[in-house]
Amino acid sequence: METPIYDFLQQYQARQGVRFHMPGHKGKHFLGCEDMDITDFAGADDLAKPTTIIAASERHASEIFGSQATLFSTEGSSQSIRAMVYLLACYSLNTARKHPGQKPDRPYFIAGRNAHKAFMYALALVDGEVDWLWPPQSDSICSGRISAEDLERALKQAPRKPAAVYLTSPDYLGGRANIHELAEICHRYDTLLAVDNAHGAYQHFLAQPCHPLDIGADICCDSAHKTLPVLTGGGYLHLGKSLPAFFKDQAKPAMNLFGSTSPSYLILASLDLANRYMTGSYAQDLADWLGPVGKCKAQLRQQGWQVEDTEPLKITLRAPQGLSGLELAQILRSQQIVEEYADRDYVVLMVTPQNSQEDLDRLCAALGQCRWMPSNEHQSQVILSHMHEAPEKAMTIREAVFSAQENLDVSQALGRICASPTVSCPPAIPLAVSGERINPQTLELLQYYGIAKISVVSE
Repeated sequence: METPIYDFLQQYQARQGVRFHMPGHKGKHFLGCEDMDITDFAGADDLAKPTTIIAASERHASEIFGSQATLFSTEGSSQSIRAMVYLLACYSLNTARKHPGQKPDRPYFIAGRNAHKAFMYALALVDGEVDWLWPPQSDSICSGRISAEDLERALKQAPRKPAAVYLTSPDYLGGRANIHELAEICHRYDTLLAVDNAHGAYQHFLAQPCHPLDIGADICCDSAHKTLPVLTGGGYLHLGKSLPAFFKDQAKPAMNLFGSTSPSYLILASLDLANRYMTGSYAQDLADWLGPVGKCKAQLRQQGWQVEDTEPLKITLRAPQGLSGLELAQILRSQQIVEEYADRDYVVLMVTPQNSQEDLDRLCAALGQCRWMPSNEHQSQVILSHMHEAPEKAMTIREAVFSAQENLDVSQALGRICASPTVSCPPAIPLAVSGERINPQTLELLQYYGIAKISVVSE
């Protein structure tokens, strides 16, 4: 497959012309990549309104993923999430305006509670409101396996038609929702399904493709850099083929609304090169890699570790009794093995075909035989069991985010209204949502996850 962005950069580098344009390093090496780091001058196309090399590369990506359109992001899934929420909100409001005498309401969403903070900020910007879906059973704020029954119940009880149902799948621990089944329910209620697929771009290339677009989602985003060989910040916004024309017409303006006017051409070039890899050996490389990863998981189980049932490219370890996930991560780091995420209950390790068999062998050797007792329940499971009783919504998300704020010790926050979403990153999943009044259960959850400070609305 052609790589128009990368080819242009190579040609420009070879010409060794005089650079009277940004960026300020003028192609001179400090990191070593500067000669291919450019801005959108004449001939280099424009990510905001692409017509040549970027437009061609985005078309290639769309063909690869089977979308109506695929747009590049150089600011990860965060930019795509904001654009996605904006598009869904605008479509919902514009549809309502077409009914004579009907006053459009604020955009309304039904969403999995393990949403990324970018979703919360997007709701603040569009003045959206949300009803949260909690998993029937959960022992982590990160997990979000929503059942079909819970989704259908939420749609039946919804005060009005949602702009969309918004889900995160795979979740941060590697759990996957049944997107096919949930999409069918959404469509039965004439509702769109939007999916944050930040951790699952690779799923389109499995022997049985299960990327959200493959199995019923209407719109989704990917963080290409999480599972594909793409530089950090590279991502996609995918439009499903059945979406109304409004979305394709407005998608680029929506991305521009939330994106920088100086996108990284190094990131764009890596997305461009990923197109060639994905149409070349990637599917086979992925298939060849899944066997060793599966054997690694099996070996860790034989060594006594609790390995969760997850999507293929995550190894998620449940901390045993007497050893927290944070302590387990420290054991790994002492052997120069760095995890993606750790909390009191879990350690998450992300693997791709760019890892090696030696990497997996080092992991098994570093962990060795588990000397601790298995743990079937964590304190977090008890705390989260109370969170189905949603905290009081004392303000809208927008009102809270735009209010004057003060930072307090969490121990002093009981009864106060959360201002900015309270998160640790990773996983950037808010433990307290803007506009909610901090109740004893939320306070306990914040303390459990080690959050020391919280931003609250000033009194």
